[in-house]
Amino acid sequence: MLCRKLVAQAAFDVFRGEELTPGCQVQSHSEIDDFIRAKAVGDIHSVGTCRMGTDRDAVVDQALRVQGVDGLRVVDASIIPRIISGNTNIPVIMVAEKASDMIRGLPPLAAAEGTGVRQQETLGKGL
Repeated sequence: MLCRKLVAQAAFDVFRGEELTPGCQVQSHSEIDDFIRAKAVGDIHSVGTCRMGTDRDAVVDQALRVQGVDGLRVVDASIIPRIISGNTNIPVIMVAEKASDMIRGLPPLAAAEGTGVRQQETLGKGL
């Protein structure tokens, strides 16, 4: 309601066009609430839906294998326990890289000397 009052000011005349959504037919607070309930969707950064662990409530184990289903792994943001403060793209790439190493049977990455950063010993060897 407040946004509509602000945009109705003369200063916005040159910019304002017809309201597309929810549209001028939606006026009351309850109509706006109904519109939001009908049209709202979750974000695309869902996390935490495939709990990792060893108990019966866990979906995947530490190797990202789905418990009780042979040959299936979960390699996406759903294994990340809590939403992060930034975009989930890079963490998901990291999960995918780690999953790739696990599937290929590669050992964990060794720590690079003096940096605290891990590096893959086989990098550049024609994998």
